[in-house]
Amino acid sequence: MVLAFDAVEVAHKKGALEGRRNENISSLMMTEKKDKAVIDICRREVGHLSTRKFARRLANSEDLVLKLDLARKLQKHLGCVNTVSFNAYGDIVVSGSDDRRVVLWDWETGCIKLSFNSGHNNNIFHAKIMPETDDRSIVTCAADGQVRLAAILECGNVETKLLGRHKGRAHKLANEPMSPQVFYTCGEDGLVQHFDLRTRKATELFTCQPVRGRYFTPVVHLNAIAIDPLNPNLFVIAGSDEFTRLYDIRRYTYDASAAFGKPVDHFCPEHLLGNENVGITGVAFSNQSELLISYSEEFIYLFSKDMGWGSNINSVLDDHHHLTANSESEIDTDSKPGPQVFKGHRNCMTVKGVSFFGANEYVVSGSDCGRMFIWKKKDAKLIRVMDADKQVVNCIKPHPRTLMLASCGIDWDIKIWTPTALEKASPPVNISRLGPGTNHWMVSPRDMAIELLAMRSQQMSPERGPNGE
Repeated sequence: MVLAFDAVEVAHKKGALEGRRNENISSLMMTEKKDKAVIDICRREVGHLSTRKFARRLANSEDLVLKLDLARKLQKHLGCVNTVSFNAYGDIVVSGSDDRRVVLWDWETGCIKLSFNSGHNNNIFHAKIMPETDDRSIVTCAADGQVRLAAILECGNVETKLLGRHKGRAHKLANEPMSPQVFYTCGEDGLVQHFDLRTRKATELFTCQPVRGRYFTPVVHLNAIAIDPLNPNLFVIAGSDEFTRLYDIRRYTYDASAAFGKPVDHFCPEHLLGNENVGITGVAFSNQSELLISYSEEFIYLFSKDMGWGSNINSVLDDHHHLTANSESEIDTDSKPGPQVFKGHRNCMTVKGVSFFGANEYVVSGSDCGRMFIWKKKDAKLIRVMDADKQVVNCIKPHPRTLMLASCGIDWDIKIWTPTALEKASPPVNISRLGPGTNHWMVSPRDMAIELLAMRSQQMSPERGPNGE
């Protein structure tokens, strides 16, 4: 009887405790309705929210996005920082700079884990830690056109090796998801190369050709490349014209023919078809195979995979030219669904990337005005604008596991952004009027370009040394 009574009493106390917890949650929901992230944390603590659903909600939490704040500056480079990214786990940041050095950081403490000379003869444009290599293999490309591998030895020394070369600047590389061996590069020579670190040899896949009638340039100067995470056989490239081209590597694998240079699909907003005055600086895939494209002197666009124009783009351009030659009343504007458009930033001066953020529910980009822009992917609503550089923000990369960002640009540091602000940021105002052709700054773009060139010349002067030491 005593044991039975004790069991009843324990059950009663447990029920009372559970009741008080529920009351606390209800009270919290009444008093802090707008802070959904806090509510979700409490619901997770008492078992009312599964781990998976909690993680997804936290990664997508607009409340946390509105609390993003500058947490730390990583300072070592002696030049503009052109590239920043996380390793697969997210505890290390790798950066590359005009000083031609690669630095690995413990971003939480701000300590440098390793700094080394890349072997490049000019500004580093992209550096990535290859996955599944214990963070010991780093691939880089640069303004000297070289593609290099840095191998970190057990003793801590670094060996660098030339893997391949472009004729002109090589802006971007893309590694095959979860592959420690395979990656691609693209350059201003229009060449796309495939690398396999098991052979340490470059395979020249093709040179990107302009569409018919563009006789003023023999190649498309490439700025961007990305691999579809859902289907690593597919990759896109983009550069000095209006098209993002989609390729399937299996076509090259099976026949190794020159016909592989023909894309399987083309992506471009309809109003930019035939526009020879625009180019593309950044592309990115979501984990649902959605495609982000950032245009220079224009906006950012989000495409689903069924929004392409197909492989025969010359025929599409012929039809478009015929339609636009007729009166507007004859054009069927509802014939093709258009992509989502993200406005507010300015992209004219440098080669800027674009990224998905927060479980792919947000879009983030830098700007010529020195600010970082964050939009909601679903409705393209601009929700954050943050000062992130004294001049230009070029690169923003999300953490692979949590809601935080790393950014870099003309400043000589890397900035780490975490949701640690005490108060949520207010909505941006008077941003919609800023767009193509809008001048943000106190000096003209020409004067700004001259100033940036002068800064680069000064930082690479003999007094500082070519490697920033």
